[in-house]
Amino acid sequence: MSEGPVEQLWVAIQARDWTTAGEQLAEDVVIDWPATGERISGRDRYLDVQRAFPEGWSIDVRTLVHEGRRVAAEVRVPHGDEVFLCAAFYEVEGGMIARGVEHWSDGRPDSPPAWRSHLTEQLRGR
Repeated sequence: MSEGPVEQLWVAIQARDWTTAGEQLAEDVVIDWPATGERISGRDRYLDVQRAFPEGWSIDVRTLVHEGRRVAAEVRVPHGDEVFLCAAFYEVEGGMIARGVEHWSDGRPDSPPAWRSHLTEQLRGR
């Protein structure tokens, strides 16, 4: 199985092609956003959420990895002076996305704990 529907979903979202985006999603798709404790149930609601996001953003799919019917995506979404980051995991059934978990971050680094500062370095320019 290819990552086809996941890649096509992100390409369609970037193009604001909501018809093609919807064709990648099962009608009863369920997408969870654990960072905010939200669940989006259904194709129409998921597309409505995407359409409602304030304009000025773009999509940069950095990585797609698939194994069988599971697909992982790393996505970067610049929006004005902000950059949102997403690590997403999807299950594809019948050539459509049936379930997903999207771990979103606002891209602002938390302050790392002092106990490990000598072992790490800060990422820049994500």
